[in-house]
Amino acid sequence: MRDEALARLAEERVDHRFKGLPPDADGLTVGELAAQRRNLFTGGFTTPVLALSAERLEHNLRLMETYTARHGLAFAPHGKTSMAPQLFRRQIEHGAWGITLAVPHQVRVARAFGVERIFLANELVDAAALRWVAAELAADPSFRLVCYVDSVRAVELMDAALTGAERPVEVVVELGAGEGARTGARTEEECARIARAVAGVPTLRLVGVAGYEGEVPRADPERVRAYVRRLVALAADLDGAGLFAGGEEIVVSAGGSAWFDAVAEVFAEIPALSLPVLKLLRSGAYVSHDDGHYREITPFNRVPQEGALEPAFRLWAQVVSRPTAEQAFANAGKRDAAYDLHLPFAQVVRRDGAERPATGVTVTGLSDQHAWLATTAEADLRVGDWIGLGLSHPCTSFDKWQLIPVAQEDGTVVDYVRTFF
Repeated sequence: MRDEALARLAEERVDHRFKGLPPDADGLTVGELAAQRRNLFTGGFTTPVLALSAERLEHNLRLMETYTARHGLAFAPHGKTSMAPQLFRRQIEHGAWGITLAVPHQVRVARAFGVERIFLANELVDAAALRWVAAELAADPSFRLVCYVDSVRAVELMDAALTGAERPVEVVVELGAGEGARTGARTEEECARIARAVAGVPTLRLVGVAGYEGEVPRADPERVRAYVRRLVALAADLDGAGLFAGGEEIVVSAGGSAWFDAVAEVFAEIPALSLPVLKLLRSGAYVSHDDGHYREITPFNRVPQEGALEPAFRLWAQVVSRPTAEQAFANAGKRDAAYDLHLPFAQVVRRDGAERPATGVTVTGLSDQHAWLATTAEADLRVGDWIGLGLSHPCTSFDKWQLIPVAQEDGTVVDYVRTFF
């Protein structure tokens, strides 16, 4: 990645654009503010403020590095989760092959910071975006982009947009996970037609197959493994037909954040093909993990001997109203917290420098800028208290914050993560 582009993030000035940061830091650069190592609780930060745990973030990065290496997997974590180039760099430093992304804008962000390998886990038929990709490939021989294709029509549109391109765009045929699933050709026969269409144009190069097992209808371990085995068999069939001829490797890719254990199990069964196989996993939510959806569905619940991810996010809000003994309100809402999968979880209360469990406090709803808190007789909650909230779904947590403090366990803020949504 481009060190100079990442260094420029530290030169950005702190001002009103960034929620939760100390008002008296206005005018400082991000690097200058980080060097002050202010405390999240006593250093002038205002609520609501989202923070990442420095220790848990590092733990999660190391755990997935170890897991993928142990299982012989290449790893391209999904960057849509954080859209944070600083985290992309750390993921790559922890062994990632590259970064997965979903739409052209995200690719442009990654390229601005020098990501050299991008797996675009989506169809790409926009002519303007394809011409930009072609220009990037022509300008940088070290840049590699692989994207999905799931129809002959898409092949035709891509070929038309890429006419005259210096380098072909590498594509993988996407096999859908079943009827009612998301994108992807629904049958192996259709995948073969698409593969032959790719082979028939000079602007594209077929390099593999891919899919997303998280869309398997009524997913359970048996159904997920069956789908991934179909994906592996498709790769073998296309290879037997000579459709990967002239390449250097065959890409077989799957793996969201819910079933990567099943993917690892089946990928271990991939037979010898005519070329080396790049077994590419794409799980992205691990980087911060969460206190709700992904805590419930993480494969590490099924394979605890492999380790455990740790939730790294905490949203700090302040109690601003206590109208009754059963009700309180904090000053964080839908603009600040993920709520598409679960409401936030009241975890801890801070008062006068002391932290204790948020016993008897439950988040029951969110307004734009308020959290509705139900309180039982056990709840010791006063106006002015800070309340730490756990969040569910990292993808809709990162996107609400442009600059996120990274705090050590004692509250010392050691870095700031910039996002680009």
